[in-house]
Amino acid sequence: MTKNTEKSHKNNKVSLSQVARAAGVSKMTASRVLRGEGGYSEKTRVNVMAQVDALGYLPNRLATVFAGDQSSTFIGVSIPDLGNEVFAQVLEGIDRKLGTFGYQSVLGLTQHTLQEEENWIRTVLSWQPAGLILTGRYHSPRATEMLRNAGIPVVEIWDLNSSPLDMSVGINHFDSGFDMGRYLTSLGYNNIGYVGTSHDTANAATERLNGFCKAVEGARGAVIKQLCLHDTATYYPGFYGTEQLLASTGDIECIYYQNDAMAFGGLQYCYSRGLSVPNDIGIAGWGDLPVASVMNRRLTSCHVSHLKLGQKAAEMMMGRLTDEPVPSCTDIGFRLIPGSTVQNSGN
Repeated sequence: MTKNTEKSHKNNKVSLSQVARAAGVSKMTASRVLRGEGGYSEKTRVNVMAQVDALGYLPNRLATVFAGDQSSTFIGVSIPDLGNEVFAQVLEGIDRKLGTFGYQSVLGLTQHTLQEEENWIRTVLSWQPAGLILTGRYHSPRATEMLRNAGIPVVEIWDLNSSPLDMSVGINHFDSGFDMGRYLTSLGYNNIGYVGTSHDTANAATERLNGFCKAVEGARGAVIKQLCLHDTATYYPGFYGTEQLLASTGDIECIYYQNDAMAFGGLQYCYSRGLSVPNDIGIAGWGDLPVASVMNRRLTSCHVSHLKLGQKAAEMMMGRLTDEPVPSCTDIGFRLIPGSTVQNSGN
């Protein structure tokens, strides 16, 4: 056999008929073995599975579901993007827990837009998933209609929804922002700036900022400048966003960032300009990313167990699929991290 022939053979998809022929059984018998339906001897089962391994046969599970031969083991999971480490941790928690139950995640990236989410929901529902896990509590009218008519479990994660479509797990982002605002003003910060990304759609970042402003204003302080960039909420926008903020407003005593990644960028900008943190300016983030634990200064932030959030979402999904009692809402809570990037934090 020539190398080209070998390559061509390796690229050919092995069929169930080939497995059956190699095992010396009918295609129907081979199919029954793979589905675990019974009606065959142990010797036949061992023989068929040996040929599956030898030939590298991969059963088309999606086609099996469409044919109505077995229940789907796919769970659709939508997250905004993979560039945000927070969502990567949530996804890890979901996928790890689903795997222990024999289910697989089908990932969709919505890019923080309701239209992208709607398009993905339409596509993934055509694959007949066992359930859906969606990031956020806001959906387009058409997406909401599709979800209500799908007849499958739906878990909304991230922003806790007291009136979910089906189930919800997350935190109250307004309260987490409020707690940070109250904390910073209690330390004497009165003129505060904010650096984040564009809040064109209702989302958790908007709720955090609303809660933060409410607390600051209630303590007779002021968020004197809000800078919302048309960019991703990552390190570099935090760096240049801090530059823009401080260049436009000179009275800022402390900066609150949309998340820790942007806060790290802000810290680096301050250091590059010779500003002392927290002596010259205070810095506070959100999310308590793992990298914060190895920094010279502990970032003032808000801790959320993102891995736990993902695991809980998967547990709720599995509970619904196995007809176990499942609460409609689960608040996993948050914890303020004082850190040492603000004055008088006690650290």
